[in-house]
Amino acid sequence: MKNPNITLLNTEILSDNWYTLNKVTYSVLKKDGTTETQSREAYDRGNGAVILLYNTDSKTVILTRQFRLPTYINGNSTGMLIEACAGLLDNDNPEDCIKRETEEETGYKISKVEKVFEAYMSPGSVTEILYFFIAAYSNEMKINDGGGLEEEGENIEVLELSFEESLKMIDTGEIKDAKTIMLLQHLRIKGIM
Repeated sequence: MKNPNITLLNTEILSDNWYTLNKVTYSVLKKDGTTETQSREAYDRGNGAVILLYNTDSKTVILTRQFRLPTYINGNSTGMLIEACAGLLDNDNPEDCIKRETEEETGYKISKVEKVFEAYMSPGSVTEILYFFIAAYSNEMKINDGGGLEEEGENIEVLELSFEESLKMIDTGEIKDAKTIMLLQHLRIKGIM
């Protein structure tokens, strides 16, 4: 159901170089009955999916490390970020997307995933909603080295870490990625690990 207090008036594309940056003008019906016109920019990069692979026998998780330009620009001296495997949906449904991304990035071929929740990660400026998944993994599921797709410019390092070590890395600031923190905390809160 659409919000009856919001009327979209105009959408102007400011950039469509990589994804789409829109300037949206809209009117807001306020509590006092008056209407106010506002403009905001919204970055549309599509929706995505993220997964945390875990192994209850070895008490380990699979994470990735890769260069992220925005973190580098914002003070991360190396630009390297430790993250759970993730990717944009493109034209897939979330489950198919995350199975594909898992194989491309980590080298693990998984068949069963569990959706745990959905979340907007930066709703003040980005339209993207992320679908969060977890899945058990074993060594037998490893079919290649992972690392991402060369044609997409991906250069991803695959990390197998103890669950306890990954939680400590949140405390030390080695893990600063919100989606990864959320999934690690989910495993802890639900008593999965």
